[in-house]
Amino acid sequence: MSAQAPPLTLVSHALCPYVQRAAIVLLEKGVPFARRDVNLAAKPAWFLAVSPLGKTPVLLTDNTAVFESAVICEYLEETNGPPLHPSQPLDRARHRAWMEFGSAMLATVGGFYTAPDAASLQARRTELQQRFTQLEAELSADGPYFSGTGFSMVDAVFAPVFRYLDAFEVCGEAGWLENLPRMQRWRIALAARPSVQQAVAADYPQRLLAFLRTRGSELARRIAPARV
Repeated sequence: MSAQAPPLTLVSHALCPYVQRAAIVLLEKGVPFARRDVNLAAKPAWFLAVSPLGKTPVLLTDNTAVFESAVICEYLEETNGPPLHPSQPLDRARHRAWMEFGSAMLATVGGFYTAPDAASLQARRTELQQRFTQLEAELSADGPYFSGTGFSMVDAVFAPVFRYLDAFEVCGEAGWLENLPRMQRWRIALAARPSVQQAVAADYPQRLLAFLRTRGSELARRIAPARV
């Protein structure tokens, strides 16, 4: 009887949205994996040896380190079922394009929670809401996911974006998806998805809020003080 192959290891940071993408794909495909968190404020030598860019996630498999979330997700798609990309080349290209759109949105999300003043905060909010309006026009009318009833890689990419909205609403920044019914439906469906729920620890909302408080930003100044 052959020895069982060791599980994959997902090198992670507890709050990294790109780690969530990889974890969701692993969970959707039912691939066993271990998780190893690192402190990105004090990166250990072993981590820098496997992450040339010093970022998470990194997937350790067969003594090889695969880094960058998009590359990890594509590797998992090529090596494990069920497929999370459409079968037709043009549809796959469209999905990959919207995945890049999701990555750009995360950059704007970062600009929102680090905005130094009210004007900058409002500018980043307006930009994000324009992106949500663009997405509304692209979402399937059938829903609840990006392209209809089937969960895809695009859904894995956008689930962490909606998690930030949860935190922003706690901070008093609400009304993100008003008059965008397909976006609202998508957000609810992703929040209920087991893979999305299991991609983060149970205390993720509290840890994210604590992180936002430390940014020294306009948003941080609007967050109610933590209860002692």
